[in-house]
Amino acid sequence: MNSNNQKIIINIGDINDPKWKIGFKNKLKMLRSNNLEIDSENIDLSCKDISEIIEIVNQYDCKITGFCSSSPKTIVSSQSLGYKSQFSIENNSKNTSDANKKNLTFSKTHFHQGTVRSGEYLESPGNLLILGDVNPGAKVSAEGNIIIWGKLLGIAHAGTKGNSKATISALQLRPVQLRIAKKIARGPKEKPQLGHAEQAKIDSEEIIITPLLTTQFNS
Repeated sequence: MNSNNQKIIINIGDINDPKWKIGFKNKLKMLRSNNLEIDSENIDLSCKDISEIIEIVNQYDCKITGFCSSSPKTIVSSQSLGYKSQFSIENNSKNTSDANKKNLTFSKTHFHQGTVRSGEYLESPGNLLILGDVNPGAKVSAEGNIIIWGKLLGIAHAGTKGNSKATISALQLRPVQLRIAKKIARGPKEKPQLGHAEQAKIDSEEIIITPLLTTQFNS
């Protein structure tokens, strides 16, 4: 029997496996914790995926307090839903080609903890993950993708070496200016929709901003 206050970390397994729910539920049957942390490793979870996990956990009198993952998408999704999230870096010890590709991607990712303030400039030769806001007057750039676990209110330039497939994602995208490869756009003036992380990408030769996750939720 587990104490309700004891922190328990549980791995959900591979959600692409049709039997993942069975294994996950079997683990939950042994738990009665109000301090449950979900470790998704390098699996990308959308808000819809996380909502499904929460629904399952609630059936077993458990409560999720946070998520741990090496997937930037999972970090953004869980934070969007109001959960504490911890970003982890995996060791490159897996054998499958997909895992090796994922680890290679993370090895090229630059992590910045904290707000990027006015007058500051942050750049990365690979992907850029910022755990904080980018204030007005600040500029961030990356040869790859930019993911901001916070608000983008300054200037961001992804795909600085011409990668038109690069994207810029944030919990709120209201920048002074966006650049992807050679395309330039200004941020939207309307208020963002509650419960949506946002992503900027090039589509039909122009930069568009769309909800990063299609599932809307209430706080």
